[in-house]
Amino acid sequence: MRGRAVLIVEDNPQDEMLMLRALQKSNLANRIEVVRDGQQALDYLFAEGEFAGRTGGLPAVVLLDIGLPRLSGLQVLERLRADPRTHLLPVVILTSSDEEQDRFTSYEHGANSFVRKPLEFAELAETVVRLGIYWLLVNEPPV
Repeated sequence: MRGRAVLIVEDNPQDEMLMLRALQKSNLANRIEVVRDGQQALDYLFAEGEFAGRTGGLPAVVLLDIGLPRLSGLQVLERLRADPRTHLLPVVILTSSDEEQDRFTSYEHGANSFVRKPLEFAELAETVVRLGIYWLLVNEPPV
């Protein structure tokens, strides 16, 4: 599992930098890929658009923000679950939203987990490391 990437879908540069640093420091993933909007996420996962010809398969887990440009995280999730190539891909909604409807809709659309981003940077880093440990080392994927 360590050879597979973690895909971070995040439009906030500060959160992105902190998550990258936390995952790199913990040595949990060989590759960490980052895209900054919903359309880029779909293009990456389906090897289309600017990612046409990308090789390496699907990531081990997608850390997906809800409030993204172009396509929301919920729209991305809905498309991932509708496609047989990605319907089992682990997706963690990692968001600052505290809206109960976002949580409900995330699970309704097939999210594997819904995690609120802590406001403190140190807590966010710890949360990302815990997610990495679970999804990369503890969880046993279906394929």
